[in-house]
Amino acid sequence: MQTEINTGAVYVYEAPVRVWHWVNALSITLLAITGYLIAHPLPTLPGEASDHFLMGTIRFVHFAAAYIFAVGFLGRIYWAMVGNRYSRQLFKLPLLHRKFWKDLLHEVRWYAFLEKEPKKYVGHNPLAHLFMVAIITVGGAVMLLTGFALYAEQTGLGSWQDSLFGWLIPLVGQSQDARLWHHWGMWVIVVFVMLHVYVAIREDIVSRQSLISTMISGWRTFKDDRP
Repeated sequence: MQTEINTGAVYVYEAPVRVWHWVNALSITLLAITGYLIAHPLPTLPGEASDHFLMGTIRFVHFAAAYIFAVGFLGRIYWAMVGNRYSRQLFKLPLLHRKFWKDLLHEVRWYAFLEKEPKKYVGHNPLAHLFMVAIITVGGAVMLLTGFALYAEQTGLGSWQDSLFGWLIPLVGQSQDARLWHHWGMWVIVVFVMLHVYVAIREDIVSRQSLISTMISGWRTFKDDRP
């Protein structure tokens, strides 16, 4: 469960979590840009095809960023097992606790400007916690599975990618079905990232607690609400 606090400072995010966050942000940005261009190729360039390797470069960047994302995801799972309690929030939801749902409703009302006073939490608030697990953990796993399944078609039968992920395509139907799931997943993550940035900036300003600087220093600071 999330811990509420009013004033002071708490060391929340350890260095491996902070490094993962920013590397993950960069890889997601590259994956989204190159993924969009792969789905909507650029117009044909003039001259001989042998003079250009633009789409090939775009695909290479996409694949390289995907490997970085995958390694980071595995590393994040490891750190959830050996890190502090806040590092495990990304893989654990207290769905059976009534207080979680009560606080989640308060956060929905707070973001909808229906509550006058924010609640302050060490770690993610309940609404952020829910979306982090749903989009980053579950959504990230879906993107990895569908992405590597599609990549296995390029590496061929018998490759380790095909051995580990090739089963997914016949499970969902065909290659195009996996491609659609992968493409829709990209847009879900893009929308989430925009909301995530907005909320982080908003909370830094109006709730008198640090969010953006916390992912740089690891410390979350809380200011007294009294004037």
